[in-house]
Amino acid sequence: MLFFSFFKTLTNQTVTIELKNDIRIRGTLKSVDQYLNIKLDDVDVLDLDKYPHLSSVKNMFIRGSVVRYVMLPRSEVDIGLLEDATRRDVSVCV
Repeated sequence: MLFFSFFKTLTNQTVTIELKNDIRIRGTLKSVDQYLNIKLDDVDVLDLDKYPHLSSVKNMFIRGSVVRYVMLPRSEVDIGLLEDATRRDVSVCV
């Protein structure tokens, strides 16, 4: 639940997502669910030359199981808060 809670705080922020099939997508995070499925608006495909069929896509639903990475602006991440939440989550599991 740690990542779900973390991504919920990033709603309406711009994120870049790399999928397992190497497509990289930048967009505005609109929602995320407990399976880490992601809804993006204002989508831009970063490798448009490789994937021209995605040029007209403006919003997207991405299944959580196909996500490789989620890249965030450093300014949007409170590292200390994330580390504390990770420690709490680990101590509950032990």
